Amino acid sequence: MNDEEDVAVACLCVLNVVAIARRRRGQRRRRMWVKPWIANRESEGSFHKLMKELEQDPEHYKNYMRMDLCTFEELVTQLEPLLKKCDTPMRNAISPSEQLAVTLRFLATGESYTSLQYQFRINKGTISQIIPRVCKAISETLSHEFIKCPTSEEEWEQIAHEFWVKWQLPNCLGAIDGKHVRILHPPGSGSDYFNNKGFFSIVLLAVVGARSEFIYADVGCQGRISDGGVFRNTVNTGV
Repeated sequence: MNDEEDVAVACLCVLNVVAIARRRRGQRRRRMWVKPWIANRESEGSFHKLMKELEQDPEHYKNYMRMDLCTFEELVTQLEPLLKKCDTPMRNAISPSEQLAVTLRFLATGESYTSLQYQFRINKGTISQIIPRVCKAISETLSHEFIKCPTSEEEWEQIAHEFWVKWQLPNCLGAIDGKHVRILHPPGSGSDYFNNKGFFSIVLLAVVGARSEFIYADVGCQGRISDGGVFRNTVNTGV
C-alpha cells in the first residue's frame, strides 16, 4: 500500500470503530427502555390507583369516566376481544380496561397525549396508538347497535310522538346539527378542509331523537363544505 491507501484504510477503520461504539451505546440506552416513573404504572397510574379509589365513590367515578362502573365494565366486556394483548417476558400488556379508560378521558376532556401520559404513566407514543385502536373497536362493535337510523314509517312516527310528548314540538323527526372537528392539514389537500372559521376540519353531522339519543351520524365531510352541502350529501346517501 502507498501512503494514500494507508490513510484511506485508517479512516475507514476509525469510522467503523465510531459506528460500532455508537451502536453499542444505542443498545445500552435501549436496555433502559422504560422510564422509572412509567415503570410504576401498575402501582401509581390513574387507572390502578385513582380509579380504584373512585370505585368506592360512584358519584365521582361517574364524573371522572362519564359513565358508571357497571357501564364501564359492560363496555370492556364487549371490546375485550379486539383490544386484548398478550403479556411478554419484558412487560405486562396494557389491559383492555386501561386502554378504554385512557380513551374515555381523552374523549371526555380533549386532554393532550402528553397530559394523559403523566396521569396514566403510559408513554404518549403508546397512547397515540391506543386511542385510535379503541375508537375503531367501539365503532365496529357498537355503532350498529346504538346508532340506528329508523327504517320504517312507524319508527319515524314514534320519534315524532316522543318529540311532541316531551318537548311539545309537532311533526319533529329529529334535532340536527353539525360540528367542525379540528384536524391537521391533510397533505396534498389544498384548501379542501379549510373552513370559514379559519382552521382545517372535518364535519360531524348528527341527528338525535327526543331523548338525546343519536339516531344518525355522518363524519368526514370536508370542512370547506357548508352545512347545507353536508346535509345534501347526507340525503343523497340515502338517509
